[in-house]
Amino acid sequence: MKSAKRNITMLYLVKIAKWFMLAMPIIVLFYQDNGLGMTDVLTLQAVYSISIVIMEIPSGYMADIWGRRNTIILGAVLGTVGFGVYSFSFGFFGFLCAELILGIGQSLISGADSAMLYDTLFEQNRQDEYLKYEGRVLSIGNFSETFAAIAGGLLAEISLRTPFIAQIFVAFIAIPAAFILYEPIRTKQVGKGSIKRILAIVKYSIFTNINLRRNIFYSSLIGCATLTMAWFLQPYLFDILNFSKSEIGIAWSLLNLVVGLTTLIAYKIEKKAGMLNIVILIAILIPAGYIAMGFISSLWIIPILFVFYFTRGIATPVLKDYINRITESDIRATVLSVRNFVIRILFSIIGPFLGYCSDLYSLQSALLLAGCIFALGSIFTTVLYAKSIMKSTKKNLF
Repeated sequence: MKSAKRNITMLYLVKIAKWFMLAMPIIVLFYQDNGLGMTDVLTLQAVYSISIVIMEIPSGYMADIWGRRNTIILGAVLGTVGFGVYSFSFGFFGFLCAELILGIGQSLISGADSAMLYDTLFEQNRQDEYLKYEGRVLSIGNFSETFAAIAGGLLAEISLRTPFIAQIFVAFIAIPAAFILYEPIRTKQVGKGSIKRILAIVKYSIFTNINLRRNIFYSSLIGCATLTMAWFLQPYLFDILNFSKSEIGIAWSLLNLVVGLTTLIAYKIEKKAGMLNIVILIAILIPAGYIAMGFISSLWIIPILFVFYFTRGIATPVLKDYINRITESDIRATVLSVRNFVIRILFSIIGPFLGYCSDLYSLQSALLLAGCIFALGSIFTTVLYAKSIMKSTKKNLF
């Protein structure tokens, strides 16, 4: 029997399979154990980012034309294959192949799952419940990552390859779940896509609409900064603070738990602090976290890391919401894709450069440099952003 409950349950399982990342807390240590330096590590992640960027819009189009269910099935298969390739690879080019497969698989599921959820509810005239269920899906993802970090750290005590082997079985869960999904009836089928229309929206977002451009650049810079931290945290905890693999897993899970819990109350914090104060606070605390890690080599850094991840928990939903507020509904998804595109492009440039600096000098030197880069970028984008906020406030007053 076709039911919304069946689809929603299966989408939960797909989300768990994607986010229960046993390998994530120790992946940098795994790379290093296989002879890679930080330049190689961040080059791999740049390739992963670029593969997602390239496939993001085509995969969305594929989901519209070929069907959400078929697209999710293909993404689930590629996710399982990608971790299989990782488990049996021992060098840069094997890992590169795995990252390309995983990047394409990730882009196929991302977006198609949300569209499947909305279509399922719409079919039963329950589309007003979409935000409630989407929130639950995101929460399941965050808490899956939290528990996976602990399990991954413990598995890494056996060997650094063990979490990757176990990850194959976790990723496989998404395949039968995707097959059980049914394709909801859509009232409107998409015809031929228009590249001209996509380019027009990109031009509008980046060049024509000044307020939107300032929002996107500020949000993308902060997004790049929080993404970069994920790849420096593990070697910092291992090499500088001398954490064991299981301790890294626990620390990783606690920090992600902070993000998950903060995200749930971010709207309350933003309401009390106000838009301008939030923008300034994020611009100060994110670069400050890097600079502090560049100078501190003791456990005194732990409270600062919690503040950094608390700030990340506020920044992610709030900055997306700011973009949503000034974007018309018919172009919202594409505009948010532009934001993701800018984040990934920034990361693909800054990440490998910082990795090279880490290999050439030291990890803490690279962290200090990252703090300076993100601080300068934050000052520039925040000043422009503040002008837009104050202009908007004046208009509302008069």
